[in-house]
Amino acid sequence: MIVASIGSSTSDEDRDGTLVLVHPNRTSLAVLPRAQFSSLRAALDTWDISEPRLRVIDAELRSGKWSDTRPTTDVKFLAPLPRTWALLDGSAFVQHVLLVRKARGAEPPGDLYTVPLMYQGASDNLLSPTDDIPLIDPAFGMDFESEVAVITDYVPMGTVASEASKHVKLLLLMNDISLRELIPRELATGFGFFQSKPPSSFSPFAVTPDDLDDDWREGRLHLPLQTVLNGTVFGQPNAGEMHFSFFDLIAHAAKTRPLSAGTIIGSGTVSNSDDSVGSSCLVEQRMLEKIRSGSISTPYLVDGDSVQISIFKEGRNIFGSIDQKVRRRTTPEGTQ
Repeated sequence: MIVASIGSSTSDEDRDGTLVLVHPNRTSLAVLPRAQFSSLRAALDTWDISEPRLRVIDAELRSGKWSDTRPTTDVKFLAPLPRTWALLDGSAFVQHVLLVRKARGAEPPGDLYTVPLMYQGASDNLLSPTDDIPLIDPAFGMDFESEVAVITDYVPMGTVASEASKHVKLLLLMNDISLRELIPRELATGFGFFQSKPPSSFSPFAVTPDDLDDDWREGRLHLPLQTVLNGTVFGQPNAGEMHFSFFDLIAHAAKTRPLSAGTIIGSGTVSNSDDSVGSSCLVEQRMLEKIRSGSISTPYLVDGDSVQISIFKEGRNIFGSIDQKVRRRTTPEGTQ
């Protein structure tokens, strides 16, 4: 089953979007009765009741029996969850941790291979797949980070990894936008990321695990994640090379707190030990350049750059694409 949220990202009355179901061909969608399905966030609060009803409609959509449909090209897709209770981003790819720590002259944690890294990001203003990425100051060192993410139902405190699979309800893609030049100072305080992590963006479609067949197994999505920068493939590492699975990340997050339904958990930047497949962020490429030649040639993002993040299988764009432009912002948000 493929779900999405449509609406206007600038409308205060439509902050949570309108929930729709997307046909497997990704070219049409089912408009749902608003009285029954107001938003994905609301549906997740009662997923054990909502999901069976949605699957009945999904079967009608796939068979051509659902009458209220429209082309996907006729709507504005928001993030599947334009705002939610929590965004928890892990760092499950060890190669990425090693490279970025080296880039800022920091040692990796001693328990790197046994305890996941995780931070809590902004979850109240998540960007749509086509929203511009606002560039406040090029000196901040703007970077993209291409990731896979999951959305959970309610997860009780103390849930262990072996019990976490039942809590993964949807998968999607994420661009964890980072301001690299602000990160060292924030981490040095001991308080962690804040200004260095502006709102992230998400793919238009979120997909249930059963719709991913055997590509979803053992808490990992075993497909290449492609990032295209300014029309050129920048990297396509396989997302299955997670040291920690999503089940491990859920257990880590729930160790001392319950997780609300609608919690988003990111994988961290997808990275492979074989660097010939490219990278999912600029800082990795910059670090590899420094290691190989002693100098860095890859710049951070600038006004006008474009970033596309996708996963393809047999010609299908599984989650749709995150397709964004970087735009310099010289005035406060909401002003002209």
